[in-house]
Amino acid sequence: MAAAGAALAECLDILVSEVRPGVTTGDLDLIAEDAIRARGATPAFKGYHGFPGSICPSVNAQVVHAIPGRYALEDGDILSIDVGLVLDGWVADTARTLPVGAVGDEARRLIEVTERALERGIAAARADGHVGDIGHAVQTEVESAGFSVVRSLVGHGVGRQMHEEPQVPNFGRPGAGERLVPGVVIAIEPMVNAGGPDVVLDPDGWTVRSADGTLSAHAEHTVAVTAGGPRILTRRAA
Repeated sequence: MAAAGAALAECLDILVSEVRPGVTTGDLDLIAEDAIRARGATPAFKGYHGFPGSICPSVNAQVVHAIPGRYALEDGDILSIDVGLVLDGWVADTARTLPVGAVGDEARRLIEVTERALERGIAAARADGHVGDIGHAVQTEVESAGFSVVRSLVGHGVGRQMHEEPQVPNFGRPGAGERLVPGVVIAIEPMVNAGGPDVVLDPDGWTVRSADGTLSAHAEHTVAVTAGGPRILTRRAA
């Protein structure tokens, strides 16, 4: 899984370098698939329950699961790229929200808070802790900044399948939920709305967006729980 995570980190770096005004989400999807296959892996998302793309490129009020297509990024947008791959039968999953050109103060702060919430959640993923520790850490960081965590979508276990147990909500109480033991691998993924926590599903049956139309950001790492502390598998080595 570490090898899968390292390959995925490289792919995300390539996508990040291509994000600019005028690039379409479909362009990014093709770049992602090429990068994934060049590393001997396959896109984890493509064909998953019928999903047509290799990435989920969610823009502005879109929270997650947007379908790549003809939309051309505009200056001032924020773009969440969610991407996964399968290498030698093992899944890795990661996401990052990026500013496109010059963005407003609220957008930049939303991205920063979401990244901090992810780091707080990862730090709480310790052996003999609980899933609720992670959710509490994420929720506290987000809500102290005046934003909302999406409650109807959660992180998840990762392994041979894209979604495994346990579920990893972005809210919770310390000491609650499933116990974390060495060897558990989870995708921790704060989904944060600038407004309220409610979301709606678009008619395409995939794209989830904030119900109030406010901006949304998403950050994710695949994390292994070890006796020595959390190990981030999808962070590229410096």
